[in-house]
Amino acid sequence: MTLDDIPAVHAIERASFPLPWPDYAFRQELLTNRLARYLVVRAGGRVVGYAGMWLMVDEAHVTTFAVLPLWRRSGIGGRLMVELVRLATELGARVATLEVRVSNIPARRLYQSFGFRPVGVRKRYYSDNGEDALIMNSAPLASTEMRSRLATLAERYESMPLDDAAETPP
Repeated sequence: MTLDDIPAVHAIERASFPLPWPDYAFRQELLTNRLARYLVVRAGGRVVGYAGMWLMVDEAHVTTFAVLPLWRRSGIGGRLMVELVRLATELGARVATLEVRVSNIPARRLYQSFGFRPVGVRKRYYSDNGEDALIMNSAPLASTEMRSRLATLAERYESMPLDDAAETPP
């Protein structure tokens, strides 16, 4: 993600979350947070998904993750997770962790496919409605299980075409 991507990222943020991060938060993350790493996926000449994480000691904490509503279920989320896990591994993370709304079954399924498992609940975590967050941790990123899972998923998601000329999802 670059500073030029922020308007598109913020549009996805507003379309995805009841209490979106303000655009200046992304700017601050990119400019001042040495722990932060952010990625985007482009299709049809525009940003259609983004994800961010903080690398804290040996843990990659996924801080945000969203796909433009029209592009959901087209493999964008899978591509983002492949790249987040690859980046976390390259940066020396031992495990990855995240929070997800208990009600967000599609996201939970995606994370589970990447080897994330529930490890706890943060009660009333989301301030818009008091919904609980499910805490999920990955298997050790360097484990044979995780490397094999990532290779399989990378092959699947990277073989899904993104038509750079398209303005609507496949």
